[in-house]
Amino acid sequence: MNFDKKNLSNELLLDLYRKILKPRLVEEKMLILIRQGKVSKWFSGIGQEAIAVGVTAALDADEYILPMHRNLGVFTARDIPLYRLFSQWQGKANGFTKGRDRSFHFGSQEYKIIGMISHLGPQLGVADGIALANKLKENGKVTAVFTGEGATSEGDFHEALNIASVWELPVLFIIENNGYGLSTPTNEQYRCENLADKGIGYGMESHIVDGNNILEVYTLLTELKASLNKNPRPVLLEFKTFRMRGHEEASGTKYVPQELMDLWAAKDPVENYRKYLSENGILTADYDAALQDEIKKEIEQGWALVNAESEIKSTYTDELNDVYKDFVYEEVTHSEEVENIRFIDAISQSLKQSMERFPKSVIMGQDIAEYGGAFKITDGFVAQFGKDRVRNTPICESAVVSAAMGLSINGYKAIVEMQFADFVSTGFNPIVNLLAKSHYRWLENADVVVRMPCGAGTQAGPFHSQTNEAWFTKTPGLKVVYPAFPYDAKGLLNTSINDPNPVLFFEHKQLYRSVYQDVPKDYYTIPLGKATLLKEGTAVTIISFGAAVHWALDTLSKNPEISADLLDLRTLQPLDTEAIYASVKKTGRAIIYQEDSMFGGIASDISAMIMENCFEYLDAPVKRVASLDSPIPFTKALEDQYLPKGRFEKELKDLLAY
Repeated sequence: MNFDKKNLSNELLLDLYRKILKPRLVEEKMLILIRQGKVSKWFSGIGQEAIAVGVTAALDADEYILPMHRNLGVFTARDIPLYRLFSQWQGKANGFTKGRDRSFHFGSQEYKIIGMISHLGPQLGVADGIALANKLKENGKVTAVFTGEGATSEGDFHEALNIASVWELPVLFIIENNGYGLSTPTNEQYRCENLADKGIGYGMESHIVDGNNILEVYTLLTELKASLNKNPRPVLLEFKTFRMRGHEEASGTKYVPQELMDLWAAKDPVENYRKYLSENGILTADYDAALQDEIKKEIEQGWALVNAESEIKSTYTDELNDVYKDFVYEEVTHSEEVENIRFIDAISQSLKQSMERFPKSVIMGQDIAEYGGAFKITDGFVAQFGKDRVRNTPICESAVVSAAMGLSINGYKAIVEMQFADFVSTGFNPIVNLLAKSHYRWLENADVVVRMPCGAGTQAGPFHSQTNEAWFTKTPGLKVVYPAFPYDAKGLLNTSINDPNPVLFFEHKQLYRSVYQDVPKDYYTIPLGKATLLKEGTAVTIISFGAAVHWALDTLSKNPEISADLLDLRTLQPLDTEAIYASVKKTGRAIIYQEDSMFGGIASDISAMIMENCFEYLDAPVKRVASLDSPIPFTKALEDQYLPKGRFEKELKDLLAY
């Protein structure tokens, strides 16, 4: 192996040796503990240390790095105390996740490290968002994100590279090509000769690097960092290396030919660098021995501290309190000046006034800039806020949602417009596995609102008509808002944008231009989790939200003899159970009216909650009215049959007659 020190000082060369030696010695300790049954699982990076250490050493301490589970060198090179890492791996309180996630599935704002999720791909999009925030701040900072050759097969990889290239983001995309994705060799993973060649398709600079040569890694990264500070752009780096241990220790390496193991053993990044330093008189035997003793002592002290640390304890309250970041609702009252506007105008006003209120906020979506969005909600926004903050995106919902998470991590509020709520399926993974879980896992909130134009009644067919709120009310960590009136839409969207937690904000397309209301001209807020009682009665409680609220109002206007409480939930998560129970206890009957199909919809949960909490007050079974359990058809006659509007009145009267 050829090492070229160039103009690096001997002091720096020795510092790099310290940094590459430390993770190796920690790993050797972990392998002993694995065999002793004292550590349950380990993902070894032995043989790949030069990449993590070289990259981290080249970056500033305040530049974000997004590593994988073999990148121990990132964590040790950022000088995280070993006892905290050990505590994390052992599920103790001094770790980073309160025992809720394992190994390197965590992040730390203190050390500017954003850990992985097992789905791998989304962290590439997160890096895009972090880099976008840096570019908006004009701070010259670089973001580095790691992935393996296996994850380059994921759609998120291609989406993230495409966004970074189109937006000219200062991201270093680091591929550790170590030969195998678990047991799948590279010749079954891709057909191009080098993964760096993929950069050509994105108009992206790329490099192939010897991932076992610490000096080659460090000097190239140092040069690239200086270049990106002056000329922000993404760079794709393929580091050729090898995984000397199994995917994790239990899987072993029997599927790897022995001659390949021998070839790469001879390229050991630590041993070869030690030999180079020794042969050139830079590293003495005494210094090497003293350094190893120092690191081993730190390891033993850290391990002793963790062994003395008690097992983690928690309560139901502790666990539930960390699902969401604390949000102290700020009530902003409005003036008396109102105007009669449509639902769609209320949404547009909220976005505009929130953008004015929060200069560090960005709206992203397909065609939302000059075109103004599919529904013209952001028409004129570019003229007021500029294209930096009102950003057209490529058609890649997954990476856009991940980038929204990255913006939040780096101090921005992110608003994502799904062109249609149906299209959120291609961004589903980062919403339910990244946004929803980040605060619970390592106390990092996701300050993201995903706007969801939804609903039937426009003969748009199966791909443009769903009301899919139940996909998200099931997922702890998400908030779900679904207003029915312009006044509520504006106030609730203002609060959702202000809330530091991820919010799915549903906007029924049929209401956009058909519902008018007097709405205050200025900025105001409405608390989440509070239903409104639109009508009061004594015979039955009607519980609804979205367009179905208007359908219920139509039914009651045609049947003035029905004395009903009509509850508009407005927010589905958090849910105003207090209002629901109070009304049901008063009337003794409940009917839940939703547009979504029946099975698995939120009406089922509300029904169960009423049965559990109000059973002794009920005079009849709880009734649910919903759309058919089929996809949404296109033709008007079929769509009308699908929707529950034609069935609600009969179901309501049957319940009253029970």
